[in-house]
Amino acid sequence: MVLLRLIDDFLASIGRSVLALCGAVGHLVMFGAITISHILRPPFYPRELGIQLLRIGYFSLPVVGLTALFTGGALALQIYSGGARFNAESVVPSIVAIGMVRELGPVLGGLMVAGRVSASIAAEIGTMRVTEQIDALTTLSTNPFKYLVVPRVLAATLSLPLLVAVGDIIGIFGGYLVGVGRLEFSSAAYIHNTVDFLEAGDVISGLVKAAAFGFIVALMGCYHGYNSGRGAQGVGQATTNAVVTASILILATNYLLTEVFFSA
Repeated sequence: MVLLRLIDDFLASIGRSVLALCGAVGHLVMFGAITISHILRPPFYPRELGIQLLRIGYFSLPVVGLTALFTGGALALQIYSGGARFNAESVVPSIVAIGMVRELGPVLGGLMVAGRVSASIAAEIGTMRVTEQIDALTTLSTNPFKYLVVPRVLAATLSLPLLVAVGDIIGIFGGYLVGVGRLEFSSAAYIHNTVDFLEAGDVISGLVKAAAFGFIVALMGCYHGYNSGRGAQGVGQATTNAVVTASILILATNYLLTEVFFSA
């Protein structure tokens, strides 16, 4: 009897976890669908959109740029070290460029922005929820989705591809600095190999990924902040959940988009 009760409790806990997960996923999907529907309908708040473009895009440029610079340099060193085993050191420029543009640029840019922006959005909106400012907006006949969620989601979706494009350039430049200064590549040969092997499809796939990651980053911050619990502990938990879920969804979405673009 005791064994049967333990098995029953174990299966019940699994069932509760699965139901809770399904409920959370459904709630998130509904939140995203409502957000997208409000993006397409007036009223619009261009001033709020401009402010969020500045906060999310421009102020994230230093961290994305530094991350890309050191990643490009480290990637060049690693590829050179690995390629030397097969006398393939000449592939360093092309692999650095392709790796940065296809994968490392969008993914690392998305993760860095998730750590900075998702946490900030969740904390800001969560604090507004705790202090009842969101209820005040509703009382003043202002839709919280239109005023708070839509500008942030739209700004992140538009600005992250630009951030990733700049990060790609900086990352390739970081590989160039290491290749020419440390690995003794010819400057002209390095640039020539980079340009010859990089295709438009590589760049486009990376920018599409970046736009998807920007949407995820802002949506997770808004969702967890909007549904934040009461008190400082609730806001802190919402901030943590926003960063964690955004990071996981970025990695999962990256795999799915890679399958779409490069499965053939």
